[in-house]
Amino acid sequence: MIKILKIAARNLLRYRRRTLLTSLLVVIGVVAVLLFVAITGSFKTMMVGQITDSMLGHMQVHRRGYVASIESLPLNLNMPPQLAAKVKEALDANPGIAAYAPRVKFGAMFSNFTETTSVRVNGIDPDAEVKVTPLLPARQQDGERGGPLVKPGEMLVPVLVARGLQVKAGDTVVLIATNKDGSVNGKTFVIRGTLESATGPGGRDGYIHIDDARELLRMAQPEVSEFAVSVKNPDRVDRVHAALNGVLAEVKNKQGQPALEVHPWQRLTPFANIANMIDILTLAIKVMLVSIVLVAIMNVMVMAVYERIREIGTISAIGTPPRRILALFLGEGLLLGVAGTLIGVAVSLGAIYALNLSKFTYSFGQQQGLLLAPTIGAGDVITIAAMVIGVAIIASLHPAWKASRMDPITALRHV
Repeated sequence: MIKILKIAARNLLRYRRRTLLTSLLVVIGVVAVLLFVAITGSFKTMMVGQITDSMLGHMQVHRRGYVASIESLPLNLNMPPQLAAKVKEALDANPGIAAYAPRVKFGAMFSNFTETTSVRVNGIDPDAEVKVTPLLPARQQDGERGGPLVKPGEMLVPVLVARGLQVKAGDTVVLIATNKDGSVNGKTFVIRGTLESATGPGGRDGYIHIDDARELLRMAQPEVSEFAVSVKNPDRVDRVHAALNGVLAEVKNKQGQPALEVHPWQRLTPFANIANMIDILTLAIKVMLVSIVLVAIMNVMVMAVYERIREIGTISAIGTPPRRILALFLGEGLLLGVAGTLIGVAVSLGAIYALNLSKFTYSFGQQQGLLLAPTIGAGDVITIAAMVIGVAIIASLHPAWKASRMDPITALRHV
């Protein structure tokens, strides 16, 4: 086999310009794919991190039917203390979960005593919330910083609402809400600060202490609307979700159905569609790479067979078996693929390193100055390299088969 590869290398060097151009096409294809995977992977990781670590968490646990009606924030689908206790027990028992935070969510009217607008209110446990959504404090634009995210009697107001009603940190405002029994209650709050949205200028989510939320809603018992969950390894969200869902599925309601639902972040935000689009684009780029390699190497091998018909006839006439001729041309395709892949991987890794040194920044939604940090895993590199080399061999297969089955007499007569 080594001798065949040496002969194949010598044959490629006989046509240096054509070999160089073909290898260059393979290199360009490999570089384009690896850079695209690294850059889009960096953007996807950042985007997912911004969504999960600043508002959603990696997963959420709700009472059955809550997510289907989430636009109305139904208070009648909150978890009673007994059900919430079972959720906590399951969360504590799962080794893949890093932290979780209870929330009480409801719609309310927000007033500066002159004008009124609607807001979505999140009643949170500040210490637990920061463990699940560590980027949430960074969304605060002004006001008091440090210490608990929000204290009893304080509110973080969405910047859209603050600008519309012309309120600022330190102002007193009132929240008016209707509880599940239909009674209306109001409570005054001091604005701790304004909070920018994690997903764009349309965010209307404000934050208060969970005890204030329960008081405002006149809850007789400490109910919970949802548990936001953070996992230790974001790459294993699906595995942790499946395990937790299996445990909580054993908790039944009066109708004998599962009383609880576990939703990964992808089910809770439309930004999951953007992440899916990135994966589709990556697949499309890989298909383009396969096409480039297939056409380039097949073209070279077809030309090699055509130009060397008399040589093929000669070595066939002196007794070279068809399988060795087949191996010779497959070896040429293999060497083209390996050479192009190795150079392409080296150039790509160098370009990724240079991009990280350059420290390019970009914006995402309201977040400014986000650092572009492209990285690529060894698995992606190995997969793409194997794909290119495999396609190179496949592209050489038909011309090599044709050469190995050529009639020696006919080949020697070729002009």
